[in-house]
Amino acid sequence: MSCGEFSQRVRDLLRDRDMSVRAVARHLNYDHAYLSRVLTGKQQPSTQLVTALDKLFKTNGELAEIAVRVAPPTVSPEATESPAITDRILTLNEARGADFVQAIRETSHRLVVLDNELNGVSIAEPAGRAFKIVHRRLGAGDYDPQYERDIQSAAAELAEVAGWALFDAERDGAARRFNQEALFLANLSGDRSIALLTLQNMAMHSEWRGRNQEALAIARSVLNRRRLSPRVEAMFRMREAKGLVGTGRTSEAIESLQRARSLIEDGNDVGEPDWSWWLTNREIDGHWGHTFQIAGDVQKAIERLLQSAQPGRGVGTGYASMSSARLAQCLLDVNAWRDAEDVIRSLVTAAPGISSGRTLRLIGHVAKQRERLNGAPPSLTDTLEHLGEKLNEDPFTL
Repeated sequence: MSCGEFSQRVRDLLRDRDMSVRAVARHLNYDHAYLSRVLTGKQQPSTQLVTALDKLFKTNGELAEIAVRVAPPTVSPEATESPAITDRILTLNEARGADFVQAIRETSHRLVVLDNELNGVSIAEPAGRAFKIVHRRLGAGDYDPQYERDIQSAAAELAEVAGWALFDAERDGAARRFNQEALFLANLSGDRSIALLTLQNMAMHSEWRGRNQEALAIARSVLNRRRLSPRVEAMFRMREAKGLVGTGRTSEAIESLQRARSLIEDGNDVGEPDWSWWLTNREIDGHWGHTFQIAGDVQKAIERLLQSAQPGRGVGTGYASMSSARLAQCLLDVNAWRDAEDVIRSLVTAAPGISSGRTLRLIGHVAKQRERLNGAPPSLTDTLEHLGEKLNEDPFTL
């Protein structure tokens, strides 16, 4: 499972050539935070990144060979019921001390990997089931009390993962409960880092449900009372922006987004939490475009969403097609038929591999525009019809 051999070899190459991670990220057009995670062994490198590094260092495929050798085994859609996951759940049931802490954290890590690398399978159910096991044992005191705070901290992280997954699956009531439990455990254990991540999720959840003033209040409660690292502050500035535009304060929202962008561009990632890897320029562009879309400035929304939806830019996530869905909607709104058709074709290709309930709902809304378009070319309406068919396709039909 470890990608340490790969990351060590790349770090050696960087040292030998006196190159910085930031310079390489800029040269390859990759997000610096993502590349840093790969080079510290915290994230598996993508095939595209391996190829780009081999070419940059002129290593004749050496890095590709290492990446293949140390890569985790390919996971099938049945992975959530595989022996690996089953063994992990058994460990959650049986471990009591430091091994219990490790088992919980490994479970969280595996679920995050599944969420980002196997987009066609939702992790909401296995994440929820895993946390219920830990939650039951915490309530019963079924663990070594010497490790209580560490177990609570690890459990907070697992609850946060489950809360995020349930939110992405649009199971709002459950997501809210798991987030509240994550925040409770994080505060109980003194894990400020997971508390911050959970508050970020709670603000995002409130905004998604149309509770914009609540989202703004959560974001500002953090921004006004805590000393934050640049990347974490940027995260809450982004949440602040979405709350502001939802309450009609577009100019203030843009100021918050500009602040978020400058924070991640000026920061050096020293001391940043591991979980902040996903906050990239691509992510901010997506939210910036959505902000303009909410405000009714469709042309500016298109400019930002085009940046966010560029293939291969930034870090891949399970909800990566969300910006493309919003871009398609904006293009349809301004009758940009040809460009809209190109984006919708990409959604047709992506749809079978998407498990994010939020993303699928946005794509479904785009597909329904076929019923409302006037003057659109037949090829576009046919593509929209095809998109609707893909969304309704039985995933078990080969």
